Amino acid sequence: MQFPIVNGDNLLRSNFRLPRDFGGELNILLIAFQRWQQTAIDTWLPLVQQLEKTYAGVRYYELPTIQRLNPLARTFINEGMRAGIPDQTARERTITLYVDKIAFRQALGLPHEDDIYVLLVDRQGRVLWRASGPFSPDEGRSLAKSIEERQGA
Repeated sequence: MQFPIVNGDNLLRSNFRLPRDFGGELNILLIAFQRWQQTAIDTWLPLVQQLEKTYAGVRYYELPTIQRLNPLARTFINEGMRAGIPDQTARERTITLYVDKIAFRQALGLPHEDDIYVLLVDRQGRVLWRASGPFSPDEGRSLAKSIEERQGA
């Protein structure tokens, strides 16, 4: 499975072309499709922040994924998110994707928008690991093990 080529802007107004611009050799992607899913994303943050500190070459990103909109609507949404997220690191790591959500989900094999998805991808965008829903200790151990195995390879 391959992460599709998409463009997005982070909350510091920098443009990214993904997967090319992911900053890590391994990248943890927290993908949400609905505003209310931020609570589930937040359950993963302590682990992914720790994994980034523990393993060189690991970066994490939050990817709010929204249906394509006109530039004015995108600006309104982005500025609203920026106002609600004062933390600079969170702003840097939050890259909003305005895409054809159905095509995006199909490319990644994500069956629906009712859950968040957590993916581990390499610099080329190959999906190496996946989970859905809020953090669980079992999924957290599985993600850490997947990173550990690839770091040792």
